[in-house]
Amino acid sequence: MRNVRVLLAYDGSAFFGWQRQEGFASVQQGLEEALLALTGESLRVIGAGRTDTGVHALGQVASFHTAARLPDERLLFALNAHLPRGLVARALETCPDAFHAQKSARGKRYAYLVRTETFPLPLGRGLWHWVPEALDLAAMRRAARAFVGRHDFTSLATQGSPRRSNVRCIRGLHLVARRSGFALVVEGDGFLYNMVRTLAGTLLEVGRGKRAAESVAELLAARDRRLAGPTAPPEGLYLVRVLYAEPTFRNRPAGPRGRPGLFPG
Repeated sequence: MRNVRVLLAYDGSAFFGWQRQEGFASVQQGLEEALLALTGESLRVIGAGRTDTGVHALGQVASFHTAARLPDERLLFALNAHLPRGLVARALETCPDAFHAQKSARGKRYAYLVRTETFPLPLGRGLWHWVPEALDLAAMRRAARAFVGRHDFTSLATQGSPRRSNVRCIRGLHLVARRSGFALVVEGDGFLYNMVRTLAGTLLEVGRGKRAAESVAELLAARDRRLAGPTAPPEGLYLVRVLYAEPTFRNRPAGPRGRPGLFPG
């Protein structure tokens, strides 16, 4: 048996979250069924995080043990041939036996995408959150600074899986503005259930002028979920990267050979 880790991307609108649920399509189920069809083994796949229904991923990581002897590159291509629509394995590699997709993780990076056009684009509607009101990005940036650092984030947590502590460390939080909207990019050592979406909902209230930027510190100190903003919709949220102490996926498949933009004669 060898330990294998795989880098996954998926469209969250195609699945009822990561975790296998009886009667509902999940990312975990799609991956495990693809591996069963490919290897004949009933494998248990471990994900780095349990994304909710509608939440997307560009850099989810999963690991599993298999007796399959296919080289990594062939296993990657064969796996993609069996995965359901909306799920892609971006990279795959044999890794140390002690590696565990969830327990070995040292942090995660998420992005929340917001578009602010007066009229929403008809394409990709389930891939971002549309906010037509004018937003004060400067106030949102001031409010965001109060979230950075180690805090008790009870005020941003909804009821979910049991946890020992609500203390987490946000290492960085940035609002990256674009002409059509912005991305809220946050990195931390871990996140509570719905924490990023509630953080986004709270900052959007600041942007709309419904709460003062300076109120965030008081909000965190109160440790009361009722005082925070609403949980923002899932379609704007992306798991961008899972961070590990060791280098991972250094040999991702290259793109097509040749110069970009040129076709063979």
